[in-house]
Amino acid sequence: MSKPLPKKLKGDFENNSSELSNPQEEPLTIGRGRGRGESSTDSSSTSGSRRKIKETESEKSSIPSELRKDGREQWLASNKPIYTTRPEHITCKKTDGGQNENELYANYFRIGIPQNFEFAQYRVDFSPDIDMIKLRRYLVAKCSNKIRGYVYDGGNLVYLTRRLPQDSIVIPITTEQQNQYDVKFKFTNVTIKSTDSTAMMVLNCILRNAMRGLNLKLIQRNLYDEPAKILINEYRLELWPGYETSIRQHERDILVCCEISHKVMRFDTVYSILQSKEHDRVPEIRTAFSKEIIGTVVLTRYNNRTYRIDDVRFDLNPKSTFKAGDKEISFIEYYKTRYNLIINDPKQPLLVSNPKARDIRDGRNEPVLLIPELCFTTGLTDSMRSDFNVMKRLGEYTRMDPTKRVERLEEFSRRMNQTEGCFQKLESFGVNLDRQLLRVSGRILKQEQILFGQGRSNQNDFKADWTQGIRNPMYTNVALQRWGIIYPSRSERDFNEFMKIFEEVARGQNFEMGAPKYSVINDDRPRTYADALESFCARDPKFVMVILPNNNAERYKIVKTITYVNRGIPSQVIVQRTIQPKKGSMAGVKSIATKILIQINAKLGGVPWMINIPLSGLMTIGFDVSHDTNDKSKSYGAFVASMDLKLKVSFFSTVSEHRNGEECSNNIGVHMQKALMAWREENGSFPERILFYRDGVGDGQIQYVHEIEVRKIKDVLRGCYGDKFPKFAFVVVSKRINTRIFNKTGGRRYENPVSGTVVDDDVTLPERYDFFLISQSVRQGTVSPTSYNIIDDSFGLPPERMQMLTYKMCHLYYNWSGTTRVPAVVQYAHKLSVLVGQFLHITPNLNLDKSLYYL
Repeated sequence: MSKPLPKKLKGDFENNSSELSNPQEEPLTIGRGRGRGESSTDSSSTSGSRRKIKETESEKSSIPSELRKDGREQWLASNKPIYTTRPEHITCKKTDGGQNENELYANYFRIGIPQNFEFAQYRVDFSPDIDMIKLRRYLVAKCSNKIRGYVYDGGNLVYLTRRLPQDSIVIPITTEQQNQYDVKFKFTNVTIKSTDSTAMMVLNCILRNAMRGLNLKLIQRNLYDEPAKILINEYRLELWPGYETSIRQHERDILVCCEISHKVMRFDTVYSILQSKEHDRVPEIRTAFSKEIIGTVVLTRYNNRTYRIDDVRFDLNPKSTFKAGDKEISFIEYYKTRYNLIINDPKQPLLVSNPKARDIRDGRNEPVLLIPELCFTTGLTDSMRSDFNVMKRLGEYTRMDPTKRVERLEEFSRRMNQTEGCFQKLESFGVNLDRQLLRVSGRILKQEQILFGQGRSNQNDFKADWTQGIRNPMYTNVALQRWGIIYPSRSERDFNEFMKIFEEVARGQNFEMGAPKYSVINDDRPRTYADALESFCARDPKFVMVILPNNNAERYKIVKTITYVNRGIPSQVIVQRTIQPKKGSMAGVKSIATKILIQINAKLGGVPWMINIPLSGLMTIGFDVSHDTNDKSKSYGAFVASMDLKLKVSFFSTVSEHRNGEECSNNIGVHMQKALMAWREENGSFPERILFYRDGVGDGQIQYVHEIEVRKIKDVLRGCYGDKFPKFAFVVVSKRINTRIFNKTGGRRYENPVSGTVVDDDVTLPERYDFFLISQSVRQGTVSPTSYNIIDDSFGLPPERMQMLTYKMCHLYYNWSGTTRVPAVVQYAHKLSVLVGQFLHITPNLNLDKSLYYL
């Protein structure tokens, strides 16, 4: 007999009440949208491990008493003002310097609203009390003939398009099952106008509801067009196109940002993954299966819902029973009765999906149990991401050029304005969507001159690529002495050919290189590499090169752990296939050898190239965070600071561990102090100017960063400088945004704007001192600009100088002979945090702090 299922583990058949059928009108849902194209629709929201800013005691005390119990979250969201980070002395952030580029467009549409646009806020209560959000929405919808237009999120607040005759009314509702409810609406004395922050939330709700007329499927937070899905049968994949939208008040207009998105669906079920483990005789199958599936998102096609898998219950199976009403029923019986689905394997384990906060508010606080063979996997596996052919095939559809992307965006606007179910819903609220993309003003910054050794230089063009120039001698070299190479015996032929070319490249670069010591190993087992490295490092080398047969992560981890953690020695790992001739030609090998030599020189403290830096005494800092792939409770914050680039090019790097997935580092002040001490040790005094670039910050974290991190940094600066405070600027860098910029070239053709394009008006935000910069050059797909939000500034530089200085800093990443999407120090910090979070899982040796060993 099957073991009864505990009550707290009922399946996904909760809340199937027939009370919820046939509502008169589909109610609106509060969307958590992407503020200015961020990764969600409510700019004040956070997700995943992002820090949630708790309300202060004063905020708690200001909440009306009748809302403190269960309406506190909605009340705070409705009344929270937009957080302003624009420094008071910045009266104008738009500049006129640089070459104008007039035919620029952005993926935004204007939203038109009536002049008298306003909503009355009401509190809604139910008698008897109801926890289920679906039933709440159903009952409010039944009241629509009396309250008319409304926006309701299922909580305690509803927004009406007009005031009711009385401040408080009670509407009795009788359901189809003859159940009696009283729905009470009470005016809160709050009126939402177009200038209020809550108005943007309401508009987002209206737009999302109107988009339902396009018959899109809601998957997690975004809407996808299942009928337009693309089948990629050779890889058992489906690609669902969709849209990500958000409405926000920009400089002069209310705009909706619309970006094309795609959702990868796989033909494989979770059950097929379990079968593959059994077929391959994977050791510890349960552990391996759980590790692969926990944290993934699955789709159940029988109800078209997605779930995040949080656990696997091997002690339960489809024959397990649960109590449905007055009787026990098994999962096999349930799915046959409810969905006419037959479960083939009665012994498979069950998957657990824990309720989210929204589910709990919906009255479901119990985990959902799912059947593996009914759950389809979504997204890409790590092996798929590393498969060039898979990514190339997907890129044929997802990597759209600007012209194709604009066509898709205009098609969205056309469908919204021509589909009856869409435009009628918008018109019912007096809202309209512009048919044309927004035209924006932009400028092109001056291109940089790349400086090499022996007085040579290369004038950069708009392609932002100086690969041909790296054949010049490097700006400064550091001799490679007391070094060695470890390689497997079966790679000897390829290795010897590579070393001939490598030595030739070094001579051409005037790079001094001593004779290396060789260590040949007989096999490529990780343990053999470890023993050879430990033996070699005992000789106190200054540098180690290691040849690996393939991209095996375990070997790479061993090499980097021994050299970076145990010994504090910079190392260079080379995969054998990268130094093998392609189609019999050695030209590609020579290019690889040149890039490896540049990396080695940078790791030793040399400078491959340089640019003209206009300011002396300037320290630039980059900070980023990556999560530990082995321990989700840990993350690593990497801090990289440049020394005086005008006098001597060098960098200081440090990294620290953070618990509980915190992205906002509590140790940022300690990092700052270490960097200042390193500067003083090298230059004899502290820097005059400090420019701090902070990556990895969501909209919901900006207030914390502004009030906590910046304060900690300033406390350190006061301790070091006393009354003579340095010029200081703190810039939040955002890469994961939905904003796209297009350059119209004539007719209906569009192309990517060139490197150095700046947009500082129209689509920027009035409460910020911000700008968009396209610093990289993209040959395929549509370029993504980077957003820079200056939240603290005492530099005294005009906006165009800050933009130009930021662009200059995108030329100094020595792993790429071109401009990067973010300033080099930010890219270095990202590289360091990923190295530690994915491979080392422990902070590196302090002896490496003054080198770019992680390149």
